Amino acid sequence: MRASRPRRARRPRIFVTQPVAKSAIARLRQIATVTVNADASRIIGRRALLAAVRRCDILFCLLHDRIDAGVIAANPGLRLIAAQSITPSHIDVEAATAHAIPVTVVPTLTTETTADLAFGLMLATARRIAEGDRLVRAGKFPGAQSSHLLGSFVWGRTIGLIGGGGLIGKAVARRARGFSMRVLYWAPRRKPEHEEREAGLTYVPLDQLLRESDFVSLHSPLNAQTRHQIGARELGLMKKTAFFINTARGAIVDEAALIRALAKRRIAGAGLDVFEHEPKVGKDLRKLPNVVLTPHLGSAIGEIREQMAHLVIDNIVAFLDGKRPPHCVNPQVLDSSATSRGGGK
Repeated sequence: MRASRPRRARRPRIFVTQPVAKSAIARLRQIATVTVNADASRIIGRRALLAAVRRCDILFCLLHDRIDAGVIAANPGLRLIAAQSITPSHIDVEAATAHAIPVTVVPTLTTETTADLAFGLMLATARRIAEGDRLVRAGKFPGAQSSHLLGSFVWGRTIGLIGGGGLIGKAVARRARGFSMRVLYWAPRRKPEHEEREAGLTYVPLDQLLRESDFVSLHSPLNAQTRHQIGARELGLMKKTAFFINTARGAIVDEAALIRALAKRRIAGAGLDVFEHEPKVGKDLRKLPNVVLTPHLGSAIGEIREQMAHLVIDNIVAFLDGKRPPHCVNPQVLDSSATSRGGGK
């Protein structure tokens, strides 16, 4: 009697919530059955996300995806949540831990890309670039020396970095030196003097930074202490000629207070890459002419996104090999029983 063949282990099923680098998808397909939501123009809807989670073993999600307790509970067999984000702020890690599901993230890669964008928003707001673009597209051309779109200097002005002692703040400071700017910073914990000197930073109290800066650039992390760190009082301390730049997190700012300050011209303008109720951007903010809005583009550089995607796969491969993923935020679930869920079993 012929011996029966051993049954092949099923390949793990991975769902990717939006297209990522082709090289990363090709690598994933070598180890798993991969389904990718093909629409990169919008965040996947909740109903579609729930349906996809029910059919996968591993969820490869992006920063804008809200992975709450309901999504996590949708599939009792979900093995891993692998996020292409530096922090798991969009994931209910407590719920994942309760279900013994590891959550992985990626290390910081976005320092220079975010600093580029912060400086780009400064230039766009001060020189009214977006307004000029809209004007030309509407078939209007006021003239090469018209006063219609007079802007403000960036060169030689003062920039204030809130939470500016970190990597991104220092990267913005390096760019500011090329524009002969005076660079102030404030953070809850002051940096050692040698670090300030090397970065060209001058520490001042927060209120002084707000009063003296021509550009206020926000770089604080979002946590319970920094939520609405910038509100009506702080905006009221700024110069009427000053610009506010946010490439950190939207909820650090009281957005309603910012809209009032912009609408009443209490400050000159703002450049915003992040929003308090993201992905929703309120109509009152969208209709203001003195604000430049971008849809969270801080890491939107092809090379960086490709590196991030491969770091997500490094986490997935380690998990499937029964090893500890290099960037797991709840490693307590990786005991022998949890780890045994890997390996394609």
